Amino acid sequence: MHAAHTQRILRGFGCFLLILGGCIGLLGLAEFYCFPLFSAGGRFHYAGFGFGSFMFGNIVSQIIAYSLIAAIFIPLGLGHMQLKSWIVPLSKVLLWSWLVVGGPVALLIAFILLASKSLTIFLTAAALLFLALSYLLFPFLFLRFYNKPQVMQILKTHDPRAYWISNRPIPLLVMAALDLFYIIVLQILVLFNGIFPLFGNFLSGVPGILALEASTFIFAFFARATLKRKFWAWWGSVLWLGIFTLSLIATFALNTYSDLLSVLAFPPTEVDILKNIPLQGYHLAVLAGIPLVVTLLLAIRSQHHFVADVD
Repeated sequence: MHAAHTQRILRGFGCFLLILGGCIGLLGLAEFYCFPLFSAGGRFHYAGFGFGSFMFGNIVSQIIAYSLIAAIFIPLGLGHMQLKSWIVPLSKVLLWSWLVVGGPVALLIAFILLASKSLTIFLTAAALLFLALSYLLFPFLFLRFYNKPQVMQILKTHDPRAYWISNRPIPLLVMAALDLFYIIVLQILVLFNGIFPLFGNFLSGVPGILALEASTFIFAFFARATLKRKFWAWWGSVLWLGIFTLSLIATFALNTYSDLLSVLAFPPTEVDILKNIPLQGYHLAVLAGIPLVVTLLLAIRSQHHFVADVD
């Protein structure tokens, strides 16, 4: 592959990311329009809509997701177009992180698509195919591309600066990125009655929110220490991830889907719809547990990247 051709690929992909990020950002802004639709006097209003209801949390979660994707894609797209050397480590971190959490996310989206009555069979099949490719094929193709020596050589020629992100091992950056992802998920759970899985039982309300915020602090604490490569952050992360993972899997496995709905305390209109979803507690234990187990294994295998007494 010639250098000029590689540059065109990088800049072309950057343009694609920039446009896609802008469109997704606008979609996030448009999502705000859903609030008046479901609020009092709105077309889809029902009793109980508001903070703590499923639809309210769903709308906020989508806004957060769209905004986060836009915040990643737009600067990453600009970095590709400007041939910045930091795009390689950042892209690798995002791709590996997606391989950890993307499976359950893709399955959840697929379930929603299959349950949807508004999409045609063709559109549903096309969306499912894209989901499968986005998780099973695209990440490996992009990782193979970014691992080419020629790519890094071209970027270093155009941008010889030494960036902080380039001086950290990729596994540690992935661990920190996953910690950030879990922090976002924990904050979203505040919207759902503050539900928190604690070794077989669900906390909710104020106790649940306090547990969520304490867990958020712990994840943030170890993420920062991981980036600093503190050796105590390794065994601390392994211990915390082990406890958190065991607590979550045990709680979902020991409770039924009905138990979960009872704790969430959604409005009757939402419960009537959600109770018909064919879910079991062990389904949720697997979906939520797999990324955490993989993160735990990644942390265990990353011991050699941590160094004692590193600033």
